[in-house]
Amino acid sequence: MAERSAALRGRLARSALRSVRARTTIAACAAVAVVLLVASAAVLLLMRADLQRSVEAGAREQALAVAALATDGHLPGELPLDHGTDFIQVTGPDGKVVAASQNLAGRPALAPTGIRDGHSTFDLGALGDEHHQRVTTVTADTPNGPLTIRVGASLHTADTAEDLTTVGLAALSAVLVATVGVVTWHTTGRALRPVEAIRSEVAGIGDRDLDRRVPEPGSDDEIARLAHTMNAMLDRLESAGVRQRRFIADASHELRSPLAVLRTQLEVAHTHPDPGVRAEMVAGALQDTDRLQSLAADLLLLARLDATSHGAPRETLDLAELARTTVAARTTVAARPRVELHARDGVLVLGNRLWLGRLLTNLLDNAQRHARTRVTVRVGTDPADGTVLLDVTDDGPGIDPADREKVFERFTRLDDARSRDDGGTGLGLSVARDIATLHGGTLTILDGPATTFRTALPGAGQRAD
Repeated sequence: MAERSAALRGRLARSALRSVRARTTIAACAAVAVVLLVASAAVLLLMRADLQRSVEAGAREQALAVAALATDGHLPGELPLDHGTDFIQVTGPDGKVVAASQNLAGRPALAPTGIRDGHSTFDLGALGDEHHQRVTTVTADTPNGPLTIRVGASLHTADTAEDLTTVGLAALSAVLVATVGVVTWHTTGRALRPVEAIRSEVAGIGDRDLDRRVPEPGSDDEIARLAHTMNAMLDRLESAGVRQRRFIADASHELRSPLAVLRTQLEVAHTHPDPGVRAEMVAGALQDTDRLQSLAADLLLLARLDATSHGAPRETLDLAELARTTVAARTTVAARPRVELHARDGVLVLGNRLWLGRLLTNLLDNAQRHARTRVTVRVGTDPADGTVLLDVTDDGPGIDPADREKVFERFTRLDDARSRDDGGTGLGLSVARDIATLHGGTLTILDGPATTFRTALPGAGQRAD
């Protein structure tokens, strides 16, 4: 149990470190730490250089003053020290000490022991000082020959200031990094709290409660737009679910009615003694069977269209030639109103020949079912943008503007003369619009005295969005 608890805590710790909140906090702290490190190093270097220049300037000024005394021949044996100067020593051409400050009286000449920071270094342990010193050397020409003047200035103040500044900058940097970490942690947590609310709400939404929505924060930022997009997606999913359930219910109803009629006709034909009545019942049963077959074919096609993406096989085809072939096949049926075709060759589209033929067939079925005397088919292009237009017009009763979208719904029944009680399955227009949409086009009803169904498709050289 203890090992399991330890493993669980380890997984939770690793998960916390991999979270956006932790990564953002670590990144912010690291960035601030790097900036503070570079800035602190620059401040320390500039400060040290400035302090050393000040010390060197004071030592050089003292050395030049001693050189002036030596040049004038007024060099005393014991030289006084100015503030900030540790020692003075003057040696002659033979290397012997000519004059010195009181703390170097009686001591031999200083000898360089190496080079440090571009300056000669000396062993100053005899002075009893362990701090850094800067030694400035000046040569003065005198009547007795050249003299070498060495003035040592203490860097103790500079070192102390540098140490204190380093400690102060380190403490300030630590406080700033910790402050940035705390602020970033809490700010990121508050910013991501709506995201967690969205995630938990989405995780609890099942296929039975698509009416639930994620909370939308009042701010106008990316998270609010994410929540709005999620709710819009849930709206679409809910609408799709409602449409699917309604479609299943309508399909069940549409299949149940003809099946009941078919069963009744077959039972009567089976038991009725009159051969004429049996033949009539069988003929009616065949008609209902045809209706069921058409309905089943439409349902299967709708299922295929719903499951098909824009990646369906397509070819470049002449829509005018396809319309001409389809119309010619229908002129053999004398009982239907005649169809007039107005089309010019070379109207090219990129699509599926079988499905586009089904689109035109469904539109012609609908038009001929409701036309009084004539159906007109026009194929052309829109001169404005090159969109291919397919218009199917009939001279039957018009469709009320309020019903022009409703007729494209599956199993829609209208109460006027354009109802489908005379043989339609109620799926033809819905199938036609789905085919047009799948090809990146639209299917709408135009305003006018006649009923015109217009299909607009991208040309072969246009992009089907």
